[in-house]
Amino acid sequence: MQTRRAGQARGGAARREPAAQAGAPAQSPLQPRGSNQVGMRQFNERVVLQALRLHGPTSKADLARLTHLSSQAVALIVERLLGDELVVKRSPTRGRVGQPSVPLALNPDGAFSVGVHIGRRRLETVVLDFVGNVRERSGTAYRYPDPSAVFAEIGGRLDRIPAALGVARARRLHGVGVAAPLALDRWQALLGVEPSLAARWAGVDIAAEVGRMTHLPVEFAKDTAAACVAELVAGRGRSIRSFLYAFVDTFVGGGLVLDSHLRPGIRGNAGALGSLPLQRAPPGGRPGQLLSEASLFDLERLIERAGLDPGAAADGRALLDPWRPHTERWVAETGRALALACVDAACLLDLEGVIVDGVIARPLLERLVAGVERALEDYDWEGVSRPAVLAGTVGADARAIGVALLPLYANFAPDSDLFLKVGPGDERR
Repeated sequence: MQTRRAGQARGGAARREPAAQAGAPAQSPLQPRGSNQVGMRQFNERVVLQALRLHGPTSKADLARLTHLSSQAVALIVERLLGDELVVKRSPTRGRVGQPSVPLALNPDGAFSVGVHIGRRRLETVVLDFVGNVRERSGTAYRYPDPSAVFAEIGGRLDRIPAALGVARARRLHGVGVAAPLALDRWQALLGVEPSLAARWAGVDIAAEVGRMTHLPVEFAKDTAAACVAELVAGRGRSIRSFLYAFVDTFVGGGLVLDSHLRPGIRGNAGALGSLPLQRAPPGGRPGQLLSEASLFDLERLIERAGLDPGAAADGRALLDPWRPHTERWVAETGRALALACVDAACLLDLEGVIVDGVIARPLLERLVAGVERALEDYDWEGVSRPAVLAGTVGADARAIGVALLPLYANFAPDSDLFLKVGPGDERR
Protein backbone atom coordinates (compact mmCIF):
# COMPACT_ATOMS: atom_id res chain seq x y z
CA MET A 1 0.00 0.00 0.00
CA GLN A 2 1.39 3.39 -0.87
CA THR A 3 1.63 5.56 2.22
CA ARG A 4 3.01 8.92 3.08
CA ARG A 5 3.61 9.88 6.69
CA ALA A 6 3.82 13.39 8.10
CA GLY A 7 5.51 13.32 11.51
CA GLN A 8 7.13 10.44 13.36
CA ALA A 9 5.34 7.42 14.83
CA ARG A 10 5.81 6.37 18.47
CA GLY A 11 8.92 4.25 18.30
CA GLY A 12 9.77 1.63 15.72
CA ALA A 13 9.62 -2.12 15.75
CA ALA A 14 12.92 -3.79 16.53
CA ARG A 15 14.33 -6.62 14.47
CA ARG A 16 12.11 -9.65 14.05
CA GLU A 17 12.24 -12.96 15.87
CA PRO A 18 14.35 -15.63 14.14
CA ALA A 19 12.47 -18.38 12.34
CA ALA A 20 10.87 -21.07 14.49
CA GLN A 21 12.72 -24.34 14.89
CA ALA A 22 11.76 -27.37 12.84
CA GLY A 23 8.84 -29.24 14.31
CA ALA A 24 7.43 -26.21 16.13
CA PRO A 25 3.69 -25.61 15.66
CA ALA A 26 2.78 -23.22 12.87
CA GLN A 27 1.60 -19.76 13.88
CA SER A 28 -0.62 -17.24 12.18
CA PRO A 29 1.40 -14.53 10.40
CA LEU A 30 -0.69 -12.06 12.39
CA GLN A 31 0.76 -13.49 15.62
CA PRO A 32 4.55 -12.98 15.87
CA ARG A 33 6.72 -14.52 18.57
CA GLY A 34 8.59 -12.61 21.21
CA SER A 35 12.27 -12.89 22.00
CA ASN A 36 13.98 -13.33 25.36
CA GLN A 37 17.09 -11.56 24.09
CA VAL A 38 18.24 -8.27 25.60
CA GLY A 39 17.30 -5.13 23.66
CA MET A 40 13.91 -6.35 22.53
CA ARG A 41 11.79 -4.54 25.14
CA GLN A 42 9.58 -2.52 22.80
CA PHE A 43 9.18 -5.35 20.33
CA ASN A 44 8.14 -7.74 23.08
CA GLU A 45 5.64 -5.22 24.45
CA ARG A 46 4.08 -5.08 21.03
CA VAL A 47 4.04 -8.86 20.75
CA VAL A 48 2.07 -9.05 24.00
CA LEU A 49 -0.34 -6.37 22.82
CA GLN A 50 -0.84 -8.24 19.55
CA ALA A 51 -1.57 -11.46 21.43
CA LEU A 52 -4.22 -9.68 23.48
CA ARG A 53 -5.68 -8.15 20.33
CA LEU A 54 -5.96 -11.54 18.65
CA HIS A 55 -7.04 -13.67 21.59
CA GLY A 56 -8.95 -11.30 23.87
CA PRO A 57 -8.64 -11.45 27.67
CA THR A 58 -5.68 -13.70 28.48
CA SER A 59 -3.78 -14.66 31.63
CA LYS A 60 -0.04 -14.06 32.07
CA ALA A 61 0.60 -17.78 31.83
CA ASP A 62 -1.26 -18.04 28.52
CA LEU A 63 0.51 -14.92 27.23
CA ALA A 64 3.85 -16.59 27.91
CA ARG A 65 2.70 -19.67 26.03
CA LEU A 66 1.33 -17.70 23.08
CA THR A 67 4.33 -15.37 22.71
CA HIS A 68 7.09 -17.88 23.62
CA LEU A 69 8.38 -15.40 26.19
CA SER A 70 9.45 -16.40 29.68
CA SER A 71 7.01 -15.94 32.56
CA GLN A 72 9.34 -13.37 34.12
CA ALA A 73 9.52 -11.36 30.88
CA VAL A 74 5.73 -11.37 30.51
CA ALA A 75 5.29 -10.25 34.12
CA LEU A 76 7.61 -7.26 33.58
CA ILE A 77 5.97 -6.34 30.29
CA VAL A 78 2.49 -6.53 31.78
CA GLU A 79 3.48 -4.21 34.63
CA ARG A 80 4.76 -1.64 32.16
CA LEU A 81 1.64 -1.91 30.00
CA LEU A 82 -0.59 -1.55 33.04
CA GLY A 83 1.38 1.54 34.05
CA ASP A 84 0.93 2.99 30.56
CA GLU A 85 -2.79 2.17 30.80
CA LEU A 86 -2.63 0.16 27.57
CA VAL A 87 -4.00 -2.94 29.28
CA VAL A 88 -6.41 -3.54 32.13
CA LYS A 89 -7.11 -6.38 34.52
CA ARG A 90 -10.40 -8.24 34.29
CA SER A 91 -12.24 -10.09 37.06
CA PRO A 92 -10.35 -13.19 38.30
CA THR A 93 -11.30 -16.52 36.75
CA ARG A 94 -12.11 -19.04 39.47
CA GLY A 95 -12.82 -22.75 39.46
CA ARG A 96 -9.30 -23.96 38.68
CA VAL A 97 -6.72 -25.52 40.98
CA GLY A 98 -4.49 -22.94 42.66
CA GLN A 99 -4.75 -19.16 42.70
CA PRO A 100 -7.49 -17.52 40.59
CA SER A 101 -6.29 -16.46 37.15
CA VAL A 102 -6.50 -12.74 36.36
CA PRO A 103 -7.17 -12.16 32.65
CA LEU A 104 -5.59 -9.13 31.00
CA ALA A 105 -7.17 -7.22 28.14
CA LEU A 106 -6.48 -4.21 25.94
CA ASN A 107 -7.73 -0.98 27.45
CA PRO A 108 -10.17 0.56 24.95
CA ASP A 109 -9.11 4.02 26.20
CA GLY A 110 -5.42 3.19 25.87
CA ALA A 111 -4.99 4.77 22.44
CA PHE A 112 -7.04 6.41 19.69
CA SER A 113 -6.66 7.22 16.02
CA VAL A 114 -8.63 9.04 13.35
CA GLY A 115 -9.67 7.67 9.98
CA VAL A 116 -10.77 9.93 7.12
CA HIS A 117 -12.20 8.62 3.87
CA ILE A 118 -12.56 11.02 0.94
CA GLY A 119 -14.89 9.31 -1.52
CA ARG A 120 -16.37 10.34 -4.82
CA ARG A 121 -19.78 10.78 -3.20
CA ARG A 122 -19.14 11.03 0.53
CA LEU A 123 -16.69 12.20 3.20
CA GLU A 124 -16.48 9.92 6.26
CA THR A 125 -14.59 10.35 9.52
CA VAL A 126 -14.24 7.90 12.40
CA VAL A 127 -12.39 7.90 15.70
CA LEU A 128 -11.15 4.42 16.57
CA ASP A 129 -10.22 3.24 20.05
CA PHE A 130 -7.48 0.78 20.98
CA VAL A 131 -9.65 -2.32 20.48
CA GLY A 132 -11.02 -1.13 17.14
CA ASN A 133 -14.38 0.24 18.25
CA VAL A 134 -15.71 3.32 16.49
CA ARG A 135 -16.15 6.04 19.14
CA GLU A 136 -17.10 8.94 16.88
CA ARG A 137 -18.52 8.89 13.37
CA SER A 138 -19.55 11.63 10.95
CA GLY A 139 -20.38 11.74 7.26
CA THR A 140 -21.23 14.26 4.57
CA ALA A 141 -22.70 13.43 1.16
CA TYR A 142 -22.00 15.46 -1.98
CA ARG A 143 -22.43 15.11 -5.72
CA TYR A 144 -18.68 15.33 -6.27
CA PRO A 145 -15.90 16.42 -3.87
CA ASP A 146 -14.52 19.93 -4.20
CA PRO A 147 -11.01 20.02 -2.70
CA SER A 148 -11.43 23.34 -0.89
CA ALA A 149 -14.72 22.34 0.71
CA VAL A 150 -13.49 18.84 1.59
CA PHE A 151 -10.30 20.01 3.30
CA ALA A 152 -12.19 22.74 5.17
CA GLU A 153 -14.62 20.11 6.47
CA ILE A 154 -11.79 17.75 7.47
CA GLY A 155 -10.02 20.57 9.33
CA GLY A 156 -13.19 21.40 11.25
CA ARG A 157 -13.71 17.77 12.24
CA LEU A 158 -10.11 17.36 13.39
CA ASP A 159 -10.49 20.48 15.51
CA ARG A 160 -13.64 19.09 17.17
CA ILE A 161 -12.33 15.61 17.95
CA PRO A 162 -10.25 16.51 21.06
CA ALA A 163 -13.25 18.14 22.72
CA ALA A 164 -15.42 15.13 21.89
CA LEU A 165 -12.89 12.73 23.42
CA GLY A 166 -12.03 14.82 26.44
CA VAL A 167 -8.62 16.13 27.49
CA ALA A 168 -7.19 12.87 28.87
CA ARG A 169 -8.27 10.72 25.92
CA ALA A 170 -7.24 13.35 23.37
CA ARG A 171 -3.66 13.05 24.64
CA ARG A 172 -3.76 9.44 23.47
CA LEU A 173 -4.47 10.24 19.84
CA HIS A 174 -1.66 8.65 17.84
CA GLY A 175 -2.31 9.61 14.25
CA VAL A 176 -4.63 10.30 11.35
CA GLY A 177 -5.14 7.96 8.42
CA VAL A 178 -6.56 9.32 5.17
CA ALA A 179 -8.01 7.10 2.44
CA ALA A 180 -9.03 8.19 -1.04
CA PRO A 181 -9.05 6.86 -4.61
CA LEU A 182 -5.64 7.27 -6.23
CA ALA A 183 -7.28 9.05 -9.18
CA LEU A 184 -10.07 11.32 -7.92
CA ASP A 185 -9.72 13.33 -11.11
CA ARG A 186 -10.49 10.36 -13.39
CA TRP A 187 -13.71 8.84 -14.81
CA GLN A 188 -15.52 12.16 -14.40
CA ALA A 189 -17.39 11.59 -17.68
CA LEU A 190 -19.15 8.52 -16.25
CA LEU A 191 -20.27 10.57 -13.26
CA GLY A 192 -21.37 13.53 -15.35
CA VAL A 193 -18.89 15.81 -13.61
CA GLU A 194 -17.45 18.91 -15.22
CA PRO A 195 -13.82 18.25 -16.24
CA SER A 196 -12.77 21.54 -14.64
CA LEU A 197 -14.06 20.37 -11.23
CA ALA A 198 -12.41 16.98 -11.47
CA ALA A 199 -9.14 18.60 -12.57
CA ARG A 200 -8.89 20.40 -9.22
CA TRP A 201 -7.72 17.11 -7.70
CA ALA A 202 -4.87 16.66 -10.17
CA GLY A 203 -1.56 16.86 -8.34
CA VAL A 204 -3.13 17.41 -4.90
CA ASP A 205 -1.01 15.92 -2.12
CA ILE A 206 -3.82 14.79 0.19
CA ALA A 207 -1.55 13.65 3.03
CA ALA A 208 0.33 16.95 3.03
CA GLU A 209 -2.91 18.96 3.01
CA VAL A 210 -4.25 17.08 6.02
CA GLY A 211 -0.83 17.15 7.69
CA ARG A 212 -1.00 20.95 7.78
CA MET A 213 -4.16 20.71 9.89
CA THR A 214 -2.78 18.61 12.75
CA HIS A 215 0.33 17.92 14.83
CA LEU A 216 -0.37 14.18 14.56
CA PRO A 217 1.37 11.85 12.07
CA VAL A 218 -0.69 11.45 8.89
CA GLU A 219 -0.74 8.39 6.64
CA PHE A 220 -2.38 8.02 3.24
CA ALA A 221 -3.68 4.84 1.58
CA LYS A 222 -5.77 3.96 -1.45
CA ASP A 223 -9.34 3.71 -0.23
CA THR A 224 -10.09 0.13 -1.27
CA ALA A 225 -6.72 -1.02 0.07
CA ALA A 226 -7.67 0.59 3.39
CA ALA A 227 -10.95 -1.33 3.33
CA CYS A 228 -8.95 -4.48 2.68
CA VAL A 229 -6.86 -3.71 5.79
CA ALA A 230 -10.04 -3.60 7.89
CA GLU A 231 -11.09 -7.01 6.57
CA LEU A 232 -7.58 -8.40 7.06
CA VAL A 233 -7.28 -7.26 10.66
CA ALA A 234 -10.85 -7.35 11.95
CA GLY A 235 -12.71 -9.66 9.57
CA ARG A 236 -12.19 -12.78 7.52
CA GLY A 237 -8.48 -12.08 7.13
CA ARG A 238 -7.94 -13.68 10.53
CA SER A 239 -8.67 -17.09 9.00
CA ILE A 240 -7.97 -16.64 5.26
CA ARG A 241 -4.32 -16.10 4.36
CA SER A 242 -4.62 -15.17 0.68
CA PHE A 243 -7.60 -13.45 -0.88
CA LEU A 244 -8.74 -11.00 -3.50
CA TYR A 245 -10.86 -8.23 -2.02
CA ALA A 246 -13.61 -6.38 -3.90
CA PHE A 247 -15.39 -3.33 -2.51
CA VAL A 248 -18.55 -2.14 -4.27
CA ASP A 249 -19.18 1.59 -4.10
CA THR A 250 -19.73 4.30 -6.73
CA PHE A 251 -16.97 2.46 -8.59
CA VAL A 252 -15.83 -1.05 -7.69
CA GLY A 253 -12.26 -1.37 -6.44
CA GLY A 254 -10.17 -3.85 -4.56
CA GLY A 255 -7.11 -5.04 -2.73
CA LEU A 256 -4.89 -8.10 -2.64
CA VAL A 257 -3.76 -10.09 0.43
CA LEU A 258 -1.12 -12.82 0.06
CA ASP A 259 0.20 -14.75 3.06
CA SER A 260 -1.69 -12.42 5.41
CA HIS A 261 0.08 -9.32 4.06
CA LEU A 262 -1.56 -6.65 1.96
CA ARG A 263 0.38 -6.44 -1.30
CA PRO A 264 0.36 -2.88 -2.61
CA GLY A 265 2.29 -3.21 -5.86
CA ILE A 266 5.05 -0.80 -6.84
CA ARG A 267 2.65 2.17 -7.10
CA GLY A 268 0.20 1.16 -4.39
CA ASN A 269 -2.47 0.12 -6.87
CA ALA A 270 -2.44 -3.69 -6.75
CA GLY A 271 -5.94 -5.10 -6.71
CA ALA A 272 -7.25 -2.31 -8.97
CA LEU A 273 -10.26 -4.39 -9.99
CA GLY A 274 -12.17 -1.52 -11.51
CA SER A 275 -9.64 -1.19 -14.33
CA LEU A 276 -9.68 -4.87 -15.32
CA PRO A 277 -10.82 -5.38 -18.94
CA LEU A 278 -14.01 -7.37 -19.43
CA GLN A 279 -12.82 -9.04 -22.64
CA ARG A 280 -9.93 -9.06 -25.06
CA ALA A 281 -9.46 -5.89 -27.09
CA PRO A 282 -11.30 -5.93 -30.44
CA PRO A 283 -9.42 -4.70 -33.54
CA GLY A 284 -9.28 -0.93 -33.45
CA GLY A 285 -11.14 -0.67 -30.16
CA ARG A 286 -10.86 -0.93 -26.39
CA PRO A 287 -12.76 -3.34 -24.15
CA GLY A 288 -14.87 -1.99 -21.33
CA GLN A 289 -13.53 -1.99 -17.78
CA LEU A 290 -14.98 -3.87 -14.84
CA LEU A 291 -16.15 -0.67 -13.16
CA SER A 292 -18.47 -0.04 -16.10
CA GLU A 293 -20.55 -3.12 -15.18
CA ALA A 294 -19.84 -3.96 -11.56
CA SER A 295 -20.23 -0.63 -9.75
CA LEU A 296 -23.03 0.78 -7.65
CA PHE A 297 -23.17 3.62 -10.16
CA ASP A 298 -24.47 1.15 -12.75
CA LEU A 299 -27.37 0.13 -10.51
CA GLU A 300 -28.18 3.79 -9.86
CA ARG A 301 -28.35 4.43 -13.61
CA LEU A 302 -30.64 1.45 -14.19
CA ILE A 303 -32.99 2.65 -11.47
CA GLU A 304 -32.90 6.28 -12.55
CA ARG A 305 -33.70 5.40 -16.17
CA ALA A 306 -36.80 3.63 -14.88
CA GLY A 307 -37.94 6.87 -13.25
CA LEU A 308 -37.29 5.62 -9.72
CA ASP A 309 -35.27 6.97 -6.78
CA PRO A 310 -31.61 5.94 -7.36
CA GLY A 311 -30.94 6.31 -3.64
CA ALA A 312 -32.56 2.89 -3.20
CA ALA A 313 -29.40 1.32 -4.67
CA ALA A 314 -27.60 1.65 -1.33
CA ASP A 315 -30.40 0.75 1.06
CA GLY A 316 -32.89 -2.02 1.69
CA ARG A 317 -35.38 -0.82 -0.91
CA ALA A 318 -33.26 -2.15 -3.75
CA LEU A 319 -34.72 -5.65 -3.29
CA LEU A 320 -38.31 -4.43 -3.05
CA ASP A 321 -40.73 -3.62 -5.85
CA PRO A 322 -40.60 -1.57 -8.01
CA TRP A 323 -36.78 -1.52 -7.76
CA ARG A 324 -36.34 -5.29 -7.53
CA PRO A 325 -36.32 -6.16 -11.31
CA HIS A 326 -33.59 -3.61 -11.97
CA THR A 327 -31.59 -4.80 -8.98
CA GLU A 328 -31.82 -8.42 -10.09
CA ARG A 329 -30.54 -7.45 -13.54
CA TRP A 330 -27.62 -5.59 -11.94
CA VAL A 331 -26.83 -8.54 -9.64
CA ALA A 332 -26.68 -10.90 -12.63
CA GLU A 333 -24.45 -8.59 -14.69
CA THR A 334 -22.21 -7.66 -11.78
CA GLY A 335 -21.95 -11.29 -10.69
CA ARG A 336 -20.71 -12.30 -14.15
CA ALA A 337 -18.23 -9.41 -14.28
CA LEU A 338 -16.80 -10.13 -10.82
CA ALA A 339 -16.64 -13.84 -11.60
CA LEU A 340 -14.36 -13.11 -14.56
CA ALA A 341 -12.06 -11.15 -12.25
CA CYS A 342 -12.12 -14.03 -9.76
CA VAL A 343 -11.11 -16.57 -12.40
CA ASP A 344 -8.24 -14.43 -13.70
CA ALA A 345 -6.95 -13.77 -10.18
CA ALA A 346 -7.26 -17.43 -9.13
CA CYS A 347 -5.25 -18.57 -12.15
CA LEU A 348 -2.46 -16.11 -11.43
CA LEU A 349 -2.36 -16.17 -7.64
CA ASP A 350 -3.83 -19.47 -6.39
CA LEU A 351 -6.12 -17.77 -3.89
CA GLU A 352 -7.99 -19.25 -0.95
CA GLY A 353 -10.91 -16.91 -1.34
CA VAL A 354 -12.52 -13.82 -2.80
CA ILE A 355 -14.14 -11.42 -0.33
CA VAL A 356 -16.83 -9.02 -1.53
CA ASP A 357 -18.00 -6.06 0.55
CA GLY A 358 -19.37 -2.61 -0.09
CA VAL A 359 -21.69 0.20 0.90
CA ILE A 360 -24.76 -1.79 -0.15
CA ALA A 361 -27.23 -3.26 2.35
CA ARG A 362 -26.38 -6.71 3.70
CA PRO A 363 -29.23 -8.59 1.95
CA LEU A 364 -28.12 -7.16 -1.41
CA LEU A 365 -24.49 -8.03 -0.66
CA GLU A 366 -25.45 -11.63 0.07
CA ARG A 367 -27.46 -11.74 -3.16
CA LEU A 368 -24.44 -10.43 -5.07
CA VAL A 369 -22.10 -13.03 -3.52
CA ALA A 370 -24.55 -15.75 -4.56
CA GLY A 371 -24.59 -14.24 -8.07
CA VAL A 372 -20.80 -14.44 -8.31
CA GLU A 373 -20.89 -18.07 -7.16
CA ARG A 374 -23.47 -18.92 -9.83
CA ALA A 375 -21.41 -17.23 -12.52
CA LEU A 376 -18.29 -19.17 -11.50
CA GLU A 377 -20.11 -22.39 -12.41
CA ASP A 378 -19.80 -21.41 -16.08
CA TYR A 379 -15.98 -21.62 -16.06
CA ASP A 380 -13.67 -24.57 -16.59
CA TRP A 381 -11.68 -25.07 -13.37
CA GLU A 382 -9.47 -27.86 -14.63
CA GLY A 383 -5.90 -27.15 -13.57
CA VAL A 384 -6.78 -24.44 -11.03
CA SER A 385 -8.47 -24.38 -7.62
CA ARG A 386 -11.72 -22.49 -7.37
CA PRO A 387 -11.64 -19.95 -4.51
CA ALA A 388 -14.51 -19.56 -2.06
CA VAL A 389 -16.53 -16.36 -2.48
CA LEU A 390 -17.49 -14.78 0.83
CA ALA A 391 -19.28 -11.65 1.99
CA GLY A 392 -17.11 -9.15 3.85
CA THR A 393 -17.79 -8.47 7.50
CA VAL A 394 -16.94 -4.78 8.00
CA GLY A 395 -19.29 -2.99 5.61
CA ALA A 396 -19.61 0.66 4.60
CA ASP A 397 -17.14 1.98 7.21
CA ALA A 398 -14.36 -0.33 6.04
CA ARG A 399 -12.27 2.34 4.33
CA ALA A 400 -12.33 4.81 7.23
CA ILE A 401 -11.80 2.03 9.80
CA GLY A 402 -8.99 0.43 7.80
CA VAL A 403 -7.05 3.64 7.39
CA ALA A 404 -7.58 4.49 11.09
CA LEU A 405 -5.89 1.19 11.94
CA LEU A 406 -2.65 2.29 10.26
CA PRO A 407 -1.51 4.68 13.03
CA LEU A 408 -2.42 2.13 15.72
CA TYR A 409 -0.38 -0.59 14.00
CA ALA A 410 2.49 1.79 13.32
CA ASN A 411 2.68 2.59 17.04
CA PHE A 412 1.75 -0.66 18.73
CA ALA A 413 2.07 -3.68 16.40
CA PRO A 414 5.26 -5.78 16.29
CA ASP A 415 4.88 -6.20 12.54
CA SER A 416 3.78 -2.74 11.46
CA ASP A 417 4.56 -3.62 7.84
CA LEU A 418 1.78 -6.20 7.90
CA PHE A 419 0.16 -4.04 5.26
CA LEU A 420 2.83 -1.41 4.60
CA LYS A 421 5.10 -3.26 2.19
CA VAL A 422 6.72 -0.29 0.45
CA GLY A 423 10.42 -0.81 -0.11
CA PRO A 424 13.21 1.77 -0.38
CA GLY A 425 13.17 3.59 -3.67
CA ASP A 426 9.54 2.83 -4.47
CA GLU A 427 7.66 5.68 -6.06
CA ARG A 428 5.28 7.36 -3.61
CA ARG A 429 2.53 9.64 -4.73
